[in-house]
Amino acid sequence: MSNYQIDPAHSSAQFKVRHMMISNVKGEFHKISGTVTYDPANPTASTVEAAIEASSISTRDEQRDTHLKSGDFLDVEKFPVISFRSNKVTSAGPGSFTVAGDLTIHGISKPVALDVEELTEETKDPWGNLRRGATAKTRINRKDFGMHFNVALEAGGFMVGEDVDLTIDVELIRQA
Repeated sequence: MSNYQIDPAHSSAQFKVRHMMISNVKGEFHKISGTVTYDPANPTASTVEAAIEASSISTRDEQRDTHLKSGDFLDVEKFPVISFRSNKVTSAGPGSFTVAGDLTIHGISKPVALDVEELTEETKDPWGNLRRGATAKTRINRKDFGMHFNVALEAGGFMVGEDVDLTIDVELIRQA
């Protein structure tokens, strides 16, 4: 069993959501931290805990970012952290896993399953640290997390899609 810290300088959490029913808007959170306990001999005994600073959101548009931080969406003043805590890990093939757990956004916790792929072999960096990386993906409905804001479009449909695709890329540093 090895304990890892998420390396915030080499990790990120991205999202994608449909805008005006015609294109996808992408963004990311710049501040992610957490721990992973991984046992290569028994991957199902692994655990994941992660935290994202909600105010670190960036969509490359200051006005949109301000709106996403408001009470209409993330309400970062009341709910500064987005968190995930695993409760079950199952194998999904070589280097792939399904990590089930509770995702908390906007003060609401819901069960989600992360599809983890590309778990790399441990590699020693130039400073002697042991590292590995992985990518996790899932899709959530933002309304499940209390984010109901929307605007009806004149031609039909809505301004903001309900489904949000999340991709988390992490680089892990093994702890002594």
